[in-house]
Amino acid sequence: MKTLREGYTTGSCAAAAAKAAALLLCAGKSVDGVDIPLPDNKRLFIPIVDVKMDGAVAVAAVRKDAGDDPDVTDKALISAALLLRDDGAVRFVAGKGVGIVTKPGLSIPPGEPAINPVPRRMIAEAIREVADCGADVAISVENGELLAARTFNPRLGIEGGISILGTTGIVRPFSLAAIRETVRCSFSVAAAAGVKRPVLVPGHIGERAARAKFKTLPEQIIEVGNEWGLAMDEALKHPFEALLTLGHPGKLAKLIDDGWDTHSSRSASAIPTVERFYRELFAVPPEKSPTVEGIFMALDEKRRQLLAGGIAEAVKTAVQTRTGGGLIVAVVIIDLAGHILGGAGELDLWN
Repeated sequence: MKTLREGYTTGSCAAAAAKAAALLLCAGKSVDGVDIPLPDNKRLFIPIVDVKMDGAVAVAAVRKDAGDDPDVTDKALISAALLLRDDGAVRFVAGKGVGIVTKPGLSIPPGEPAINPVPRRMIAEAIREVADCGADVAISVENGELLAARTFNPRLGIEGGISILGTTGIVRPFSLAAIRETVRCSFSVAAAAGVKRPVLVPGHIGERAARAKFKTLPEQIIEVGNEWGLAMDEALKHPFEALLTLGHPGKLAKLIDDGWDTHSSRSASAIPTVERFYRELFAVPPEKSPTVEGIFMALDEKRRQLLAGGIAEAVKTAVQTRTGGGLIVAVVIIDLAGHILGGAGELDLWN
C-alpha cells in the first residue's frame, strides 16, 4: 500500500496568503512561497499563486492542497486581503465564499466570520512575523458557497460559504478528527438552540426520513455517521431529555452487540444479529441474503414490522444502557427508501 500524502488545512492556506500579502504591503516583497508557524511550533512552506496590490489593499492567494484526503476544499483558491490598522489589532472579515456564524454553540459567536480560533491565531502570528502591525484581514474561498453545500455548514447555521478550519495546520488523509469534531459541534449547536430531544441519524437517508415523519427543528437532527459511541458520550454532556435514534438496521443493529463504531471496516456485519432476531421471532432461519435490506424485503409487511420492532426494542435497550438510563430513548428503523419499518419507545414526543 502506498503512503498517503498529507496536505494543509484551509487555516494554513489563509495564514500563508495573509503572510504573503503582509510582505507585499509592509516590505514591498512579492513572493512565490512562504513558511508559516504551525500550532505545534513546527513550520510549513506553502506556495503562493498570486500576490498583488489593489489600491491600499494587498491580496495574496494559495491553492489548497489536501494531499490524499477527500477534502471538499481541495484545489480551491483561498485568498487573503490585508488593509493596515493603526490600533495593532487583527480583525477578521468574511470575504466571498466564507460563511458567517448565525447560531450559538460553536467556538465562534454569531455574527462573526466562520474562521475558527486556531486559524485566527495562525493568521495573526503569520502577519506579525512580517511586521508588528494591525490589519483588517478578509479571507475568501473560490466557489465557497457551492462547496459549503457539501459540508455540515448549513446544519450548523453557517451561512454564505465555507469555514476556515484546522487545529494542527496539517491535513492527515482520511482522518476521523474532522468528522468527530463536526458531531461534537452539532450537539453543541442543538443544545444552544434549546433542543431537548435530538434525533440521531447515520446519514442523509435518515435525515430525510426524520424530517418527513416527525416535527423537527433544523438543529434537532444530528448526523452521526458511524460515530455512535461518540454521539452517546456527547449527548450526556448536554441537558437533553430524550434521544430518538433513527436509521437502517444495517447500521443500528450493530449497536445491540456494542458495535458503537459502525464503519464497515471497523465493525462486524449486522447480518448475523438480524438473522438471530429473525430466528427468535419466526423459529426458522431467513433465506440467505448478502444484505440486511434483502432479509427485510423478503418478508411480508406484517413480519417485516415484527422484525423491525424487535430490533428497535433491542437498540433502545442498548442506547439506554450506554447512556446510563437517564434519558428517554426511542428508536425508529427505516429501509433504504426511508420508509419506516418499525419502532420502539415514546415516538409521540417527536410529533
